[in-house]
Amino acid sequence: MPIFLSSQKIVKDWIDYNNHMNVSYYLLIFDKYGADILNDTFKMGEHSARTTGKSTMIVESHITYNQELKMNDEVDVNLVFFDHDKKRLQYKMEMIHKQKQYLASTIEVLALYVDLNNRKVSEFEGDKLEIMDKYIKNNIEKFDNTNLKFSSKLKK
Repeated sequence: MPIFLSSQKIVKDWIDYNNHMNVSYYLLIFDKYGADILNDTFKMGEHSARTTGKSTMIVESHITYNQELKMNDEVDVNLVFFDHDKKRLQYKMEMIHKQKQYLASTIEVLALYVDLNNRKVSEFEGDKLEIMDKYIKNNIEKFDNTNLKFSSKLKK
């Protein structure tokens, strides 16, 4: 069972001339209502960027568009997989239509931990490794590692 991150309603500005949500807004939802929550959970989101000068940057992603979404539809954003090495995050999220319970989209991401002061990749500090490792340990039975694209890029 995936880990619920947030819900979001599809708004008129996101609807294109095909009368469904434009592809660019799938990424927006995954980023703002999924990745931002994960980054805050692991203490490497906006607060970290502003106070420590360290945060994450996505370097690769793979997105699927499984079924269309229309105005006023509501979706749940769920985490289906998470892992890391000493400098990288790998995670996969899904977007589920809240009422009809169909899979609308998925995204798999590879992100790097970056020192924003010198714009270089950095290793996670010990406290962040502990938070992520505890998160994995507490949720490992909920993760699905099938059909992942970026697992070979983690250096374990």
